[in-house]
Amino acid sequence: MRRRLDRIRNWGHRRDDIVDQPESPSTSDTECSEEVGSGTLSALQDEPKTDLNEVKGHLEITLLEKHFLQEELRKLREEESSVDGLRQELERERCRNMELEQKINQITTARLEDSPCGPPKAPPSHDITTSEKQKEDVYNRFQKWLSHYFGVDFEDFHLQPEEEVVELDEPLSARRLTENMRRLKRGLRPVMNFLRDLSALSSWYSVYTTAIAFTIYMYATWCGWTISMFLFLAVLRLSLNYLIARGWRIQWSIVPEVSEPVEPPREDLTVSEKFQLVLDVAQKAQNVFGKMADILEKIKNLFMWVEPELTKKLYIALWVSFIASCLLPYKVLGFIIGVFAGVKFFIINFIFKSCPKLRQRYDTAHIVWTNLPTDLQLKERSNPSPGRRVPSGEDVGGARYYSTKRGAFHEVFNLPESECPLPVCENGWRCCLINRDRKTPTDYIRNGVLYVTENHLCFEVSRSSSTKRNKVIKLLDITDIQRYKVLSMLPGFGMGISIATPSTQKPMVFGAMTNRDEAFDTIFSQHKKVVAMATATSPEM
Repeated sequence: MRRRLDRIRNWGHRRDDIVDQPESPSTSDTECSEEVGSGTLSALQDEPKTDLNEVKGHLEITLLEKHFLQEELRKLREEESSVDGLRQELERERCRNMELEQKINQITTARLEDSPCGPPKAPPSHDITTSEKQKEDVYNRFQKWLSHYFGVDFEDFHLQPEEEVVELDEPLSARRLTENMRRLKRGLRPVMNFLRDLSALSSWYSVYTTAIAFTIYMYATWCGWTISMFLFLAVLRLSLNYLIARGWRIQWSIVPEVSEPVEPPREDLTVSEKFQLVLDVAQKAQNVFGKMADILEKIKNLFMWVEPELTKKLYIALWVSFIASCLLPYKVLGFIIGVFAGVKFFIINFIFKSCPKLRQRYDTAHIVWTNLPTDLQLKERSNPSPGRRVPSGEDVGGARYYSTKRGAFHEVFNLPESECPLPVCENGWRCCLINRDRKTPTDYIRNGVLYVTENHLCFEVSRSSSTKRNKVIKLLDITDIQRYKVLSMLPGFGMGISIATPSTQKPMVFGAMTNRDEAFDTIFSQHKKVVAMATATSPEM
């Protein structure tokens, strides 16, 4: 805008310069006269136009000057309003300063009144203002006394709403996943070592250590020092941990610790390794969550009278404990509880672990816990369906019941009822059967679950396969068992097991197994056991 204004102002001067140009010396008089005549005529014709242009330019100049003046006026008004705001803030600060000076004067006068060498006290006035000032002085002195002797400040007790911090979820990373798994393993190691030492102490792993612990515990219980003994053990453990942190080599464990090899962290994981890692973590999480859900559901069913006969035992035990706590003194009651806990932990548990039949008959807690059903078992009892998978190895009617996706285990594979999966593979190993003798794709690869019994190797075909024929192999018919690798892109790095039999030209391969080593060790050991039993009985035959 300013540039336009300057251009308009300089337009008149440029026009005058163009009109008043000097005559050139090379022109003649006639030419000059003709030019003058024509110039006068053109000047008379252009004079009204030039006047209008000048008026227009002056009008634009005035409009622009008016606009600039309005902007400057607006800025001045804003500055005046800001000045007014500053004046108001200054007045507020002056009022606050006066209030603070009054409070300081009150505090100084109160201190002078409290001092023994101070001026004589003024007679008490009955005004409302003086009484309020005295109350404030007493409140301030009490607050100072608390903060001086106890370090308590009333401002710390002001209620403030808690700020909710939203934690962002980290993206899925194989490196982060392995690191968290190792951290969890290291964090659980002290707890697992403590539980392992308790189990070793109860099972008399070291006879001398358990005998000394049992004697000390019973003596402390007889003298009423049970709580003091546990507190002393906690202090002793913390002291040993302090010495270990300082660099001392102290091992206070009944069972010697086995150092596990630490795998160095790998950053260059392949796609198949990442996929296998996610599968392993998901499987472990599934098993842990399943066990936790079973425990919680059993506790809930125990208190909800799902099994009345089992809950009745707990009901009677609670009534007996309540009556004993009302009649017996606490010293005698504590002595009885301590003696029972010691005998149960050191002697009864050792007898029950050594004799499982006695435990199944007389261990009430074990009987109640094993017979308590979970919600899944109750659902299967109420709605039995052959299409739904029943967890293997459940106690139904006091007998061990094994099942697969399609029903009872022995009925699916046409085996005797004595043939049941081994405890290590009650739920089976998911894999795919590669029969290289077959040429059609439907028979070449079949997905399913692999089981191992006492005498057979059973493969149950999944529902997604086009063929529904299950595979049963006798362990005695197996001629060779080897580890086999199909493709690294398959689950479990493509690891599998190759099994050769006389009825097949090429060995059958059970591939894509996530727990290949566990399955191979189980099949190999059971095969050796069956072969050894067959060779031992053949001479007698």
